[in-house]
Amino acid sequence: MISIFLAVASSFFVSVTATPFLIRWLRGRSYGQQIRDDGPVEHPHVKKVGTPTMGGFVIMAGVIVGYLVPHARVNDVKFSNSGMLLVALILSCGVIGWLDDWLGLKYKRNLGLRKRGKLAGQLLVASAFAVLAVNTLPMSTHLSFTRDLSLDLGPVGWSVFAVVVLLSSTNALNLTDGLDGLAAGSAPFTFAVFAVIGFWQFRHFEVYDIRTAHALDMSMVAAAMVGACAGFLWWNAAPARIFMGDTGSMALGGGIAGLALLSRTHLLLVVLGGLYIMETMSVVLQAISFRGFGRRLFLMSPIHHHFELKGWPETTVTIRFWLLAAAFSAAGLGLFFADFINLPPIPGVKD
Repeated sequence: MISIFLAVASSFFVSVTATPFLIRWLRGRSYGQQIRDDGPVEHPHVKKVGTPTMGGFVIMAGVIVGYLVPHARVNDVKFSNSGMLLVALILSCGVIGWLDDWLGLKYKRNLGLRKRGKLAGQLLVASAFAVLAVNTLPMSTHLSFTRDLSLDLGPVGWSVFAVVVLLSSTNALNLTDGLDGLAAGSAPFTFAVFAVIGFWQFRHFEVYDIRTAHALDMSMVAAAMVGACAGFLWWNAAPARIFMGDTGSMALGGGIAGLALLSRTHLLLVVLGGLYIMETMSVVLQAISFRGFGRRLFLMSPIHHHFELKGWPETTVTIRFWLLAAAFSAAGLGLFFADFINLPPIPGVKD
């Protein structure tokens, strides 16, 4: 448990102290956010043009430090293939996001990478993660809610499933990152739950059939993400001094998906990530309604912009969405523990 707090504290320290330096560096080079020009002219974000972006770099730096610090304690936390693969996934997704951000700054447009290029990069990273997970980790290829279900997807089926989960998660977080502090403030709730799940699986490995070193190491990654996001939120809260950009949102999405897949809670992610599903579905439903029937369901999608245009202050939308993220996370954690307490007694294991 001490190691988890060390991961949170060290990643928070790196993120909160490094962000001002990054802000000054980005401002000195005029690396500012471009705002989408396909929305209503009264869109309240027009005034944010020029705010430094690519702040996801400090989140990734915080995660690296937060992951390494607990391992410095002798005989406490051991490196595992699962933990290192998760960190590599987070950094790889962040690099794709950085390329998107960089091209957007270079060509002075909000959309950086073309859709095909972005999708190709995501597919490459997701496929590499899935193949490495199946071939190098003590993986189960069964569908799982909190523990393995009876349906075995097999190596190929699980890999395809993992790619879909990763693509969905990275794009969902990308859509959610549309208000000051929204993604950076909601994601810590989800990562905190994964930190608890990893530690619980470590303590009760006989129930979850996950090697203790892998479960505890994954908990360290999740804890480091909590601290890194919280430290960045210090500067990203309204009015934001810096945006995380796709660099940050894709790193967060990759981390959430990777943790769900490797902790065997991928179906539980539907509950834990309820806010992100809500944001994504608002975009999907808006597209279906407009293209199929010529009508808009929302004033603007993702849905957080709908509430802004309805007259809610940005901070009100953000805080209420944080509360939704907390509620979804609490519900997911409750389901995880409810399943545990209803387990039949395990022969040879004391209560």
